[in-house]
Amino acid sequence: MLIGQPPRTRRQALGKTMWISLWLLYLAGPVSALLRPGVPTAERIWGCLGLTLFVLCYFVLVFRHIWGERTRSVIYGSLALLLVLSTVLSWTLDSSWLVLFIFTSVGCGVVLPWKLSRWSIPLVAVVLLVVGARDPDIRGYYLFAYALPALGCGFMMVGVQYLIHTSRELRVAREEVVRLAANDERLRLSRDLHDLLGHSLSLITLKSELAGRMLPDRPADAARQVADIEQVSRQALLDVREAVSGYRCPRLAVELAGARAALRTAGVTAVVDPALEDEYRGLAADEEGALAWALREAVTNVIRHSGARRCELLLTEEREADGRRRLCLTVLDDGTGPPRAQQDGNGLSGLRERLALADGRLETGPAPRGRGFALRACVPVSGSTTEPAPSLRTP
Repeated sequence: MLIGQPPRTRRQALGKTMWISLWLLYLAGPVSALLRPGVPTAERIWGCLGLTLFVLCYFVLVFRHIWGERTRSVIYGSLALLLVLSTVLSWTLDSSWLVLFIFTSVGCGVVLPWKLSRWSIPLVAVVLLVVGARDPDIRGYYLFAYALPALGCGFMMVGVQYLIHTSRELRVAREEVVRLAANDERLRLSRDLHDLLGHSLSLITLKSELAGRMLPDRPADAARQVADIEQVSRQALLDVREAVSGYRCPRLAVELAGARAALRTAGVTAVVDPALEDEYRGLAADEEGALAWALREAVTNVIRHSGARRCELLLTEEREADGRRRLCLTVLDDGTGPPRAQQDGNGLSGLRERLALADGRLETGPAPRGRGFALRACVPVSGSTTEPAPSLRTP
C-alpha cells in the first residue's frame, strides 16, 4: 500500500481511497439517524449538508497530507472546520453525531506534528465531553463510547505517523547506503584499473621502445621483447578481468617478480632485500595485497617519474609502543626526489585508501641519503603468535 508515500499510479490512488473510505463506516450512526422515519425535513437537510461538508473537508485534509501538499492555512482551517461541524451537528442533532469528534481527533493525529497533536487531541476529547454532557440519555456511557475512542484513535494515528516518518528515514538511509556502496565500488574499480593499467602500459611502452631500437640490427632480441609485450598484455587483460570481478588479491612474490622485470627493462638497478624473497606467514591476504599494491605503485612511479638509476626494495618489521607489530615495505630511489608541490597523484591517493582499509599507513618524502624519493607502506601483522621469516630484519 506504500504507507507514507504518495500514490504513483491510478491503481494505487484508488487503493488508498478505498482504504480511507472504509473508516467512513463509523458514520453509520449519523446516517441511520437521518434516515429514521419522522425526522423533520429541515433537520434532515441540515444533517445531510453538514455531513457532506464534513466528509469533503476530511478527505481534503487527508489527501492533501498524502500527496505532500501540506500548508498551514489548509491544515489549520480544515481542522477548525471539522471541530466546528462536529460541535454544531452534535449539539443541534442527537448524540450519534458525537462520532464526528473521533474523525476530528484522527485528523489531528495525522496532519499535526507531535508538539501540537499532544494538545489538540485531548482538546477535541474535552469538547466532546462538554457537548455530550448535555444529553442525559448517554451520560452513563458516552465517556467510554466516544471520548476514549477519540483519544485512542488520535494517539494511535500519532504512532502511525511516527512509523511512517521512521520508514521514510529508513528508505532514505537505504538509498544512501546503496549510493555509497556504488561509489565505493567505482572507487575500487578506478584504483585497480589505474594501478593495473598504469604499471602494465608503462612496461609495454618501455619494451616497445626497446624493440624499436633493436630493429633492424637485432631482430632476435626485438622478437623477445615483442614476446614479452604479448605476455604483459595478456597478464594485464587477466588482471583487469579479475579487478572487475572483484577477486584480485595480488601477492608480494608475484609483484616482486614483475617489479624486477620492469626495473631491468627500464635500466634501473634493483637491490632487493632478502626478506622479500621469503613468504611472510604472519601476513593476512588483505594486508599482503595492500603491500603488493604499494610495491607495484612505487616501482611504476620510479620508472615513469624519477629518472633513477638505482632502486632499493626493503621489508622490515617494527613494533609499536602498544606492542602491535607492523610490516613495512620501503622503496628508495636515487632519482629527482619528491615534487615541490608535495601533492599525491591518483596513484598515491588510491594507495593511501587501500592501506587505510587494511589499517595501514603510507609515508612519502625525500630519501634518507638526501637524494631521491622514499615510499614507505606499513600494515599490521594479524597473527600475534606467528613468527616472522628468519631473514626478516627487526630494527
